[in-house]
Amino acid sequence: MLNFKFIIRILGFLLVVEGLAMLIASLVATIYGGPDMEALFLSTLITSATGLLILAITRKARKEIGKREGFVIVTLVWLLFSFFGSLPFILSNTIPDLTNAFFETMSGFTTTGASILTDIESMPHGILFWRSMTQWLGGMGIIVLSLAILPIFGIGGMQLFAAEVPGPVADKLSPRINSTAKSLWAIYLFFTLLETVLLWIGGMTFFDAINHSFTTMATGGYSTKQASVAYWTSPFIQYVITFFMILAGTNFTISYLLFTGRFRKATENEELRYYLFFIAGFTLIIATGLLVSTQFGVEQAFRDSIFQVASIITTTGYATVDYLHWTPFLTMVLFAGFFFGGSAGSTGGGLKIMRIVLLLKNSYYELRRIIHPNAIIPVRFNDKPVSEQIINNVLAFFMFYFVIFFVSTILLMLVVPDLPSAMGAVATSLGNIGPGLGIFGPAENFSTLHPAGKWFLSFLMLIGRLELFTVLVLFSPAFWKK
Repeated sequence: MLNFKFIIRILGFLLVVEGLAMLIASLVATIYGGPDMEALFLSTLITSATGLLILAITRKARKEIGKREGFVIVTLVWLLFSFFGSLPFILSNTIPDLTNAFFETMSGFTTTGASILTDIESMPHGILFWRSMTQWLGGMGIIVLSLAILPIFGIGGMQLFAAEVPGPVADKLSPRINSTAKSLWAIYLFFTLLETVLLWIGGMTFFDAINHSFTTMATGGYSTKQASVAYWTSPFIQYVITFFMILAGTNFTISYLLFTGRFRKATENEELRYYLFFIAGFTLIIATGLLVSTQFGVEQAFRDSIFQVASIITTTGYATVDYLHWTPFLTMVLFAGFFFGGSAGSTGGGLKIMRIVLLLKNSYYELRRIIHPNAIIPVRFNDKPVSEQIINNVLAFFMFYFVIFFVSTILLMLVVPDLPSAMGAVATSLGNIGPGLGIFGPAENFSTLHPAGKWFLSFLMLIGRLELFTVLVLFSPAFWKK
């Protein structure tokens, strides 16, 4: 039987963590003297008090947790964080409607970056900072953050890690899960600070720099400007953000290996090579197309191409151009990037490069098995054979992903007037990307979408962020049996 009391206790603890994050945003509002101070402080009080009350009520909970509890906690914490995270928007009257506030917050915590805001520059500093922080926290995963602290409850937290990072393989940086979480967060924080300094040097204000660092490292894409990164025409700023988007979409294990001096092991990683190969290939195709179809010079064609390709493949969602104004061929090439995603173990969403590579390899080897039916030809990744169980998991994931994509597109067309817009909205939500196609393109937003559509896309953001199985397993009757 599920240990519901301890599940609730952990959720209470995480609400206290969210309250502390809101307190930081409250201090930012105080520094800038904005009209959002009272709303942020009140949100901090409500969220923290709720969490502390839950902790007090459940202090005698049995300290036992299994894999099933992990799935429940990870799913519920994203829902809970999004509801409480909506409070600053609602109480400050910046987004007074619950549907819009929840959509914006869920988009933040899942690092999707889809927005309903039509005048971002008019938002107070504290609210903008909170909006960016939702992505920064969601990027590495609030569960991973808690793993460094969960030993105070007397558990190690491996079950939560497995539910939060349900990729093809589990790759721990150290034997102890809390040490793994601390290592991840140390690297994440270092990269965030480094990007902040570089963007500040490049001409952004410190406030803009830290907000964009938050949302770049989270591969989230929220900006402090309505025009996104296109607001800054500086090539330096755009190249810095491009570099850190690519870095954020890389498996953080690679960064850890580099930090510890194991350069050869890092560079020999097969997923990293394919990840960079796909980015280079998409960039070459689009840059060539822009040189042929526009008056762009080589540097601008390259810069616009690699920025948009990195933004889409890493699922960050920033924009420096409206790619819907490109030729249809180039737009569709970029749309294909919606179905790639970052590396496993990164803050990126989507299908993940590792799954795509394993699928391609398995398909190729299947042809060889047909030709040589008696031969044993295992799929290998990083020179190691991949188990049949992982291959089956990847195949099931692809099937679920595209069935959900097609069914969701059909359902969304009940409230969206055209197919390209519906396809783009579903793909960008499921892949946690941000901009879509048609009326939801990079120059537009989701403000005009019917409320039912916003709740539906919020659900797709959630299952996309938690890689389908974590959420879908809760709908299985077998999951709830003793």
